[in-house]
Amino acid sequence: MNLLEKEKWIEVQAAELEHASAEEVIRVAVEKFPNITFACSFGAEDVVLVDILQKVSPSTDIFYLDTDFHFKETYETRDRLESKYGIQFVRVSPKLTPEEQAASHGEELWKIDPNQCCNIRKVEPLTRILSQYDAWITGIRRDQAPTRANAKKVEYDHKFGLVKFNPIADWTSDDVWTYIRDNQVLYNPLHDRNYPSIGCEHCTRPVQPGEDPRAGRWSGSEKTECGLHQ
Repeated sequence: MNLLEKEKWIEVQAAELEHASAEEVIRVAVEKFPNITFACSFGAEDVVLVDILQKVSPSTDIFYLDTDFHFKETYETRDRLESKYGIQFVRVSPKLTPEEQAASHGEELWKIDPNQCCNIRKVEPLTRILSQYDAWITGIRRDQAPTRANAKKVEYDHKFGLVKFNPIADWTSDDVWTYIRDNQVLYNPLHDRNYPSIGCEHCTRPVQPGEDPRAGRWSGSEKTECGLHQ
């Protein structure tokens, strides 16, 4: 399909899949685009999709962006999931080690210029890995942030140049946790310590009662996204 044909197909599928289950969306995704991957951050939404993928399409690649700055609980969650499902997540790393980044851009770049830090440690590695695929699956939900409010179940990702599937775009946080409980899905224990959204250790803090669920990300700055879904 050329881009115009893809966009027409996406428009039709977005309407047809709007009320479809996450399983149905993934089934359509892997059937239409065998060369597809899932980007996993090991947060609550993504462990749900790991579980669903193992039921629908266990051979689909799952990768994670290893920024080198994740919480130890995040790495432990990765290891537990690999053990439970008998899979191995594809590790995607930045071109610069933390030491090389500090030498080139200064110590604690996440404080000086968090956007540049995210570009180096997330956006560039993501661009590199997605160039190998025709489509990708994400765990974004519409009610997570204003920047995600218009996400469709399937859309064309112009930033990365491929088709993007968001199987749980219409789920609520309650839907996510109901699935986790009902299916006994392993999850990051930081969620039980007031971390509803988990990123890098340097840029994530617990959320206080009454705060927005993403208030703990890049706290004290106007930054709300790392650049992966903008």
